[in-house]
Amino acid sequence: MTDEGYPDRQPGAGDERGPDRTRLLLGGGLAAVLLAVIGASGGWVLAGAPDQPTAPPAAAATIPSVEATTPAAPPSPADDRPTGTRTTTPAGLTVPQVVGTDFEQARRELRDRKLGWRLVFGNGSGRAVERTSPEPGTPVKRGVTVTLWVAGPAPTVPVPDLVAQSCADAADDLVAAGLYPRYRTGRQGPVTAQDPAGGSSARWNDPVILTCGDEPATTPTASPLPSP
Repeated sequence: MTDEGYPDRQPGAGDERGPDRTRLLLGGGLAAVLLAVIGASGGWVLAGAPDQPTAPPAAAATIPSVEATTPAAPPSPADDRPTGTRTTTPAGLTVPQVVGTDFEQARRELRDRKLGWRLVFGNGSGRAVERTSPEPGTPVKRGVTVTLWVAGPAPTVPVPDLVAQSCADAADDLVAAGLYPRYRTGRQGPVTAQDPAGGSSARWNDPVILTCGDEPATTPTASPLPSP
């Protein structure tokens, strides 16, 4: 059989199509493999990779908390100063400690501090102060009256003679003796009368009534004219 029996076949045509077809088949096969790999990878990503172990966060394992690792700051010079509150008694005038002392001594101490006093005598015995109000050590202002409770009753005292003294001096003498002035008229001028009289006996805290000032001058009345 000669070549003329294949009028449609050109010499060498089969040899040219053979290599091209082989390359085409190889290229298609590689593309299919790549698509399969990409599809599988995309499916693993979308599925969340359940078969892959999850590593713990690096920050949680390696970064310690601030409180556990940060060293305390060194104290500043201001931190060396004391920060406690004061517990001492503030400076100033206070009620003296007179409990247990004689009430006259207690009264003198109050007078020296420019404080007033009020004596309350009891039914017991003795002249000692049992308690005070305000209590000893209490901060007070000048002129505050301190009440003294005395164990026994008020003792007797002589009444000074105050007639002819100025009303102010007479009042001071009465207070020094443990008595108190009361005024029948005003507080100016000399004492013209007193009750009880000087030299009589009274008790502590008893009042003495003073009459101060000059006697008012009396105007003489004219005698009636004789009848004609």
